[in-house]
Amino acid sequence: MNLNLEQCISLAETPAPKRTWTIYAIHHSHTDIGYTERQERIEQYHVDFIRQALNIVRQAKDGAQPEWQGFKWTCETFWAVERFLESASDEERQQFAAAVISGDIELSGTYLNMTELPDYDLLRSIHGKAQAYARSIGHTIDSAMTADINGYGWGYADSLLSNGIKHLFSCIHTHHGMFALGRKQTPFWWEAPSGARLLVWNGEHYMFGNELGLCPNALGKYMIQDEFDNQLIDAHHDDIARIRLHRYVCKLEEERYPYDFVPVMLSGLGTDNAAPNGRIMEFIRKWNEQYGDTIRIEMTTLSGFFARLKQEDVNAIPVYRGDWPDWWSDGVGSTAMHTQLFRDSQRTLRQVKRLDPDGQTVTADEIAAAEQALVMYAEHTWGYHSSIAEPWHPNVQLLEVRKQAYAAEASRLAHRALDKTLLAQGASTLYPERPFRYRVVNTEPAPANKLVTLSIDGWEPALFQNGLEVVNEATGQVMPHQLPHPQAVIVEVQLAAGAECTLLIRPQDGTGLAAGYMTSSTKLVGSDRVYDMEDLLEDSSAHDPVIISQHSVESPFIRIEWREDSGIVLWRNKETGADLLHQNRAYGAFTPIYEVTPAADATNQSQVWSVRSRMGRNRKGLHVERSAGRLIRVRPLENGPLYATVELLYEVPGMSYYALFLKVYATMNRVDVSVRLHKDSVWLPENVYVALPFTNGDATQDTLYVEKAGAVVRPWIDQLPGTLLDYMCIQEGLAWVNEAQSRTLLLGTPDTPLVQLGPLDYGRRLVHTQQLQDAKPETYAWLMTNYWETNFKATLGGFYEFRYMLDARGSVTSPALGAELGSLAGDFTVARIR
Repeated sequence: MNLNLEQCISLAETPAPKRTWTIYAIHHSHTDIGYTERQERIEQYHVDFIRQALNIVRQAKDGAQPEWQGFKWTCETFWAVERFLESASDEERQQFAAAVISGDIELSGTYLNMTELPDYDLLRSIHGKAQAYARSIGHTIDSAMTADINGYGWGYADSLLSNGIKHLFSCIHTHHGMFALGRKQTPFWWEAPSGARLLVWNGEHYMFGNELGLCPNALGKYMIQDEFDNQLIDAHHDDIARIRLHRYVCKLEEERYPYDFVPVMLSGLGTDNAAPNGRIMEFIRKWNEQYGDTIRIEMTTLSGFFARLKQEDVNAIPVYRGDWPDWWSDGVGSTAMHTQLFRDSQRTLRQVKRLDPDGQTVTADEIAAAEQALVMYAEHTWGYHSSIAEPWHPNVQLLEVRKQAYAAEASRLAHRALDKTLLAQGASTLYPERPFRYRVVNTEPAPANKLVTLSIDGWEPALFQNGLEVVNEATGQVMPHQLPHPQAVIVEVQLAAGAECTLLIRPQDGTGLAAGYMTSSTKLVGSDRVYDMEDLLEDSSAHDPVIISQHSVESPFIRIEWREDSGIVLWRNKETGADLLHQNRAYGAFTPIYEVTPAADATNQSQVWSVRSRMGRNRKGLHVERSAGRLIRVRPLENGPLYATVELLYEVPGMSYYALFLKVYATMNRVDVSVRLHKDSVWLPENVYVALPFTNGDATQDTLYVEKAGAVVRPWIDQLPGTLLDYMCIQEGLAWVNEAQSRTLLLGTPDTPLVQLGPLDYGRRLVHTQQLQDAKPETYAWLMTNYWETNFKATLGGFYEFRYMLDARGSVTSPALGAELGSLAGDFTVARIR
């Protein structure tokens, strides 16, 4: 029997709660910089929202709108406040400050709703902005909120705490994500890496109050799935609000919710980026007159709610320690090239700060401008809401270009700051007869041994027709070098943390070919550089420490073997005799894995959208097609006293080109890998992974660590219960640690932040504490994805290069892993000087 809405309402039960309830309504506007409109229009909206909120407060107090008394507005992000203060008049700034001090308007300690791209330096910087403004007006803030995002790196807690924030209200969104701890609407103490504790409320969706009916004409039906038709519910607002509010508190009672109060967030319109709405207070006043003896509604602020929570027994609130991986940081993989630019810019800005710690050259404003561009790229909104369904839509194009422009601007500003710093510290500009002197600085907080490139301008190799040599200016030592091409000289440099040296290039006495251009008359490799035959004779003149053959490359430290079709099948650490590849691996090292989920009609926009909408937390469909790359060709490219390079070419669906370039070091147990690919443009949902099946030799004894902003984390161990197991967004790399054997295998990941840890197969997803006790993560670099049905970039097509650094060494203790991985992924700063 089909019932109309009136019949559904008349038949619906309004259950009676057993407790007397208070619902705390926190009114805010969810900040998406994009999604619903162009970024600059979103900024305009949020500036005006604060003006509207001030006007509502004024009218409530001066008697113009007495029914709005009790109205309070929470600024979800300080970014909106910054933009308002920039354009506000002196009078408006005074009115705003007075409203903040009086509690009518509240500041959140968060700046924007972020992905996990920012490093700890950037987090601390942006989390200090709201508090700094509060102090400037004689006020302090103790609470912060986030909306939409579904997690935070462990160091996020320390970043808030270090800026005086004691409470975090998390409004999760379970679209392709899930809440932690196994339930919503619950508090817990989040113990940070430092040991300090942040009081967290694990809340409902950020517009759940709208669905309960607290805002007139913005009822909605998204999280609540009931019998009322979504198209007609606003016409029966009060009746549906009565039914839903009573059902909700009764459901909480049924689930043994421990309190007689509950918070809900709501917006003034049924949309993201919504205006404040004074009529919410009209509804609250009318509701309380009718039902306030059973369910009372009160508008409050973040600090007001946490003050009420702290009237309960806070010692009974559970304590959890660990990472809270974000389900929504995977958008960064839909714009992989610009994410790579972001990471390089962030690393470059750290170099600037370490080279110029007192700001003698680069001003605070210049640093702030670069940080602002980084923040705007790392903010969680990844495009217009119809990016997948309508990739040609003007707003899709506009938002995509602007989003990517933030990364480009961050790159420009960070590198300009670095150039300015180096110039002030002796770097030379271009002029005739410029000396071949190079300053090399280790700006990382860990000692390192690296291959350094000394660049030579295009007309200068003619000055070294008889060869060249590199000299350490301080010691006079002549250093081994290698010439990959005439405009680059490679040398090996070892420096302590923060140390530097000066190198000279000078002509070599005598005649002969420069290093790196030697040829052999006994090696059976043709002019095409294809080495597909075994040598008949040993090259008695050969002295290169790295040996390349048809199916292997071998240094004094490492031996790598490959097979046609299978790819890399052996990665032996010659120092220990252990194979560094997992015995039960499904794929060879750095093998590309391509996934595509088909649709019945790949040209039908509704189908390419709908096939994505059913994926849930799998990030792929039930009928996903998965292919592994097949090795089809190997070429040696160069060999010399410092390293050798080999190219491995693969054939893989979804890409017209995929190649590995293995740089095998001659003097240390290290291999640098470059992944170069040309990705086809495909509208269907795709994922591209690279297999990382590494171990120290016995995977059962290894513990995986990853470096995240402000913390070193053991995935599947150092996590909050109920959090994401499948992947993480990391900073500079990961490490496999075997404490029993005192061995550590480090992998630097400077370009790609996403690491897949769970199985690739489609299936029931697990969250932390559901995995088997002895289960260990798999490891894949998740290069790119476009699976999301709304606002990811639709196509992944283009040319890419992603770098990885694999370094096997002795024991590295957990506290030092972060610095070691940062050093491994970063480069020494090199400048040609006067």
